Amino acid sequence: MARKELRRSGGKWLPVLGLVLAAAVVAGYLWLRQGAEPAVQQPLAVAPAMPVEPGNVAGGVIEPPVSLPPPEPPVEFAGEVLPELDDSDAAFGEAVSGLLGEHGGLVVINHLVRRIVVAVDNLPGESLPQARSPLRPPEGSFRVAGEGAEMSIAADNAARYTRYVRLAEALPAERVVALYARFYPLFQAAYEELGYGPAAQFNDRLVAVIDHLLAAPEISGPVALVQPKVRYLFADARLEGLSAGQKVMIRMGTDNATRVKARLREIRALLAAGGRPG
Repeated sequence: MARKELRRSGGKWLPVLGLVLAAAVVAGYLWLRQGAEPAVQQPLAVAPAMPVEPGNVAGGVIEPPVSLPPPEPPVEFAGEVLPELDDSDAAFGEAVSGLLGEHGGLVVINHLVRRIVVAVDNLPGESLPQARSPLRPPEGSFRVAGEGAEMSIAADNAARYTRYVRLAEALPAERVVALYARFYPLFQAAYEELGYGPAAQFNDRLVAVIDHLLAAPEISGPVALVQPKVRYLFADARLEGLSAGQKVMIRMGTDNATRVKARLREIRALLAAGGRPG
């Protein structure tokens, strides 16, 4: 079977789906490591300084089924004074590096909180802004098998995202949500920068996006593609009409999507319980 490489698929956002929720809240993981053996620090990927301008570019209108209050921070951090959003890169970079260890190079540190909020907000929309991704892209290129009417996503394409999914699975959901609660004011501030008013809570958007991703169709068998011009498109018009986030769920492969959905359900349940395990 002949294989082609996707030239403009938006592939760098595929691993973000598995990690965006975890990455959004593990920035303060350092406090969980107190008293533990020092982690091996690896340099974080640093992109050139890039202002992330205010303005909602999502275009994905979805409503949460119920408005949920943001989870309360852990008792030991109640009343903690957080850094300003503009000054959060250094603290978040150190925390993420300590958590990810040898995987630290996957993270783009500049404007990390803003990048994560933009990623969540754009998943229900039509496209994902490549320059604002919080993570480095996976190795290699999107893999396509066959030609013409037989063209489909190659079976080995999913392997490119396995390490991201494993990393997301390795982060305990309870700690993920606890960290999210601790740093929630920063994510809310970044959300308001996108043009949402103070009454609009990022937590509601996060819950709505999780539900939206969980509703992504599960495809059995090869996923057929067409290539009318440069970009590959889903041959099934119903799949091509899905949001960018739901398309990501399909492109990453059935096994990876199932594992990501399992983690999303864990996080969703904790958010619904106010961040406390049942």
